[in-house]
Amino acid sequence: MSHHLEYIADTSKGAVRDLGVARALLDDVRNGTRGPTLRIYQPQPTVAFGARDRFAEGFPQATQAARAHGFTPALRTLGGRAAAYHLGSLVLDHMEPASTLYGKTQERFTQFGELYASALRTLGVDARVGEIPGEYCPGEFSVNAAGRIKIIGTAQRVTNKGWLFSSSVIVTDPQPIRACLTDVEAALGVEWDPQTGGALSELHPGITVEDVKDAFLTAYATEWDLCETALTSEVIEASRAYDERHRLA
Repeated sequence: MSHHLEYIADTSKGAVRDLGVARALLDDVRNGTRGPTLRIYQPQPTVAFGARDRFAEGFPQATQAARAHGFTPALRTLGGRAAAYHLGSLVLDHMEPASTLYGKTQERFTQFGELYASALRTLGVDARVGEIPGEYCPGEFSVNAAGRIKIIGTAQRVTNKGWLFSSSVIVTDPQPIRACLTDVEAALGVEWDPQTGGALSELHPGITVEDVKDAFLTAYATEWDLCETALTSEVIEASRAYDERHRLA
């Protein structure tokens, strides 16, 4: 049985605003004015820092390093550590009422990790769910390519009335990601293997963001009844209330 899912194909509103839009959409889901929703967009260059990163002695230097590489630092309210993404990437924000599909936190990580990995396998990618030793923003349910490059990081925000599952997918242009994270992680005092940070295009030359987006939508369509809609001006306006929670000086 398929489930109805509003699909918003969107453009980035900037690092801080994109995080706020996700929160505003979740608010609508939580208060019952919006049903299950998926927003997909290509983000502006962003380093999304986790709450733990703020306690690192080198956090100010880490935000400076992000800016030096042309990435806007922002603070996310989801779990995890610093993650970088840019226009060669996709961000998927999937939110639903808490009482609906994938009711348990652990199950969501498992189900979405496998959904995204299986979508990539249709493109010929040796996509696997699992942490690579030395990866940035390590996660048990990250998706990697051939056990070599982390390509999808996942995180979620769970409330008593709704949840947000957010994923960033690095498709092309790996060098800015690797260079930025090298300096950011050094400032934070985090050890990592730079070879684990890259993009799908390193192993699959010619792959495009659109290829990956289409594969994800095809995978989603096997389990959800997708209904494309637009991001409303009301949601964008509501997202402004979250600016100061995500903006870093």
